[in-house]
Amino acid sequence: MRPRLSRALFRNLAPLGLAAALIAPVSPAGQAAQAAHAPKPKIQTFAPALVETGENLFLQNCAFCHGRDAGGGETGPDLTRSKVVAEDRGGDRIGTVIRNGRPEKGMPRFSLPDQDIAALVAFIHTQKTKAESQVGGRRGVDVADLQTGNAQAGKQYFDGHCSSCHSPTGDLAGVATRYQGLKLEEHMLYPERARAKVTVTLPSGETISGKLAYQDEFTIGLDDASGWYHSWPAKQVKYKIDDPAEAHVTLLEQYTDADIHNLMAYIQTLR
Repeated sequence: MRPRLSRALFRNLAPLGLAAALIAPVSPAGQAAQAAHAPKPKIQTFAPALVETGENLFLQNCAFCHGRDAGGGETGPDLTRSKVVAEDRGGDRIGTVIRNGRPEKGMPRFSLPDQDIAALVAFIHTQKTKAESQVGGRRGVDVADLQTGNAQAGKQYFDGHCSSCHSPTGDLAGVATRYQGLKLEEHMLYPERARAKVTVTLPSGETISGKLAYQDEFTIGLDDASGWYHSWPAKQVKYKIDDPAEAHVTLLEQYTDADIHNLMAYIQTLR
């Protein structure tokens, strides 16, 4: 039986990426079959001294975003699962990113000599090889993991449960281009509550309305029209929330695993 989550607990857990727990499991036999048919990329090896130099440079320049082991940090992605790294040959892709940066994603340019970039490339590829060789060490989710459902069945579910609020040619047009993989599933299951409004009635009868700013089982908070934050103990006031995303909270308690996988398969077609 699927455990039921309280609405407050749901809202607190949603940012933690609970959607990852809903990925369709793959049997050991299925994993073996996938591995047997997957292309085997050529492993790139490097001199130990070069890798060690690269590790020191990585710790100095990159670890604060990408983690000490290149496996991802608070702001930077897991480089061992990066498409850029996977397609890199001798630094042709990684070197370009290091030199040019990715300002739109918060990554600065680095003016490093060629030998330092070569060392960084050696370390990153070595970490990638280590990560791929670790059994059970996987920390991420591939887009393919979220494409196990039936898109036609997902469309039928969408038409029956979602179309009164959403439109594939309206608010969801191109959604699978704006979000991919786990980000798309999280957006589907845990939509932002930016439009949620709340009206709080005080014991005196006075009412205060505004944008919902905080809610748990103990506290209700809002930002009023002037931007001031107000909060009260939830048990000492009455409040009514007008939240377009509330239906998603209800659906989370009703979804079957098949519903989620099928709906995700359909949503991924909205490009």
